[in-house]
Amino acid sequence: MEAILHEKGIAFNSVKDHVILAGKEVLKDDGTPYTVYTPYSKKWKTVLKESDLAESTYEARWCEGRSETMLSLEQLGFKKSNIQVELPYIPEQVIRHYHETRDYPGVDGVSHMSVHLRFGTVSIRKLFRQSRNWSEKYINELIWREFYQMILWHFPHVVTRSFKPAYDAIQWRNNEQWYEAWCEGRTGFPIVDAGMRELNATGYMHNRTRMITASFLCKDLHIDWRWGEAYFARKLLDFDLASNNGGWQWAAGTGCDAAPYFRIFNPHEQARKFDPEGVYIRRWIPEFDTLSYIQPMVDHKVQRERALELYKAGLDSESRK
Repeated sequence: MEAILHEKGIAFNSVKDHVILAGKEVLKDDGTPYTVYTPYSKKWKTVLKESDLAESTYEARWCEGRSETMLSLEQLGFKKSNIQVELPYIPEQVIRHYHETRDYPGVDGVSHMSVHLRFGTVSIRKLFRQSRNWSEKYINELIWREFYQMILWHFPHVVTRSFKPAYDAIQWRNNEQWYEAWCEGRTGFPIVDAGMRELNATGYMHNRTRMITASFLCKDLHIDWRWGEAYFARKLLDFDLASNNGGWQWAAGTGCDAAPYFRIFNPHEQARKFDPEGVYIRRWIPEFDTLSYIQPMVDHKVQRERALELYKAGLDSESRK
């Protein structure tokens, strides 16, 4: 974009705004990028101590470079939605108890800051400064966000291919009818269906159920993670390419996470552990306690074994090349 504008004689001023520390600011001692979260997060915290987080610095640079004529949202191509989004508000008490409540979709235990970070209605620096004394776990999640931004910056091939090239050899089954059932929340696995129905109705899905639904698509239905990533991209109000891509590759086992591909979520166990009273499930599946709720479309145990075979076959074929 900068090169195109320069050719036309149009000034272009870039400002670091979407992240606290950009891709080139957190590197290994040899100058190469991190590909594992834990050492990255430790280095991130070290670099942060030496960085300037003054909000006024960025605001001043923005004001200096801003044109007097600003385009309206309509001129930028935005259309008004009937989905309601809460006004930006940093919830102190939720963040203070984040480590206790973050995994339970049936309670209001997350900050709902993702959509505001996506559109800049809350500054990442302001959010960090206010919450860093409230919850270490919450700060670590903000660093996860920056980690995926860094991965996208240094490894742009992840947009269309697996972070680990060998995983591109997997022969996904890609059953279109199964995919449609997953999209519509008609799989017969309550925690999966509740998550998908929440997404379709609100443009949001709790993070725990994002992981569960993603794992189910790849590991139970054997459908390419890129299909699920694309669906989330269309539906999520807080869609962010780096986070969405990183999350899906984590679930599929194709990304930079150190865990092997045979980490497979059991959707029944996930529901028992994180929605033990069925609060979340009943909120989004009103027919859950009736005979009209559909039966599971697949057998998880059988599909798990087939997934392991699918991955192993793909990796074996790649290793023989």
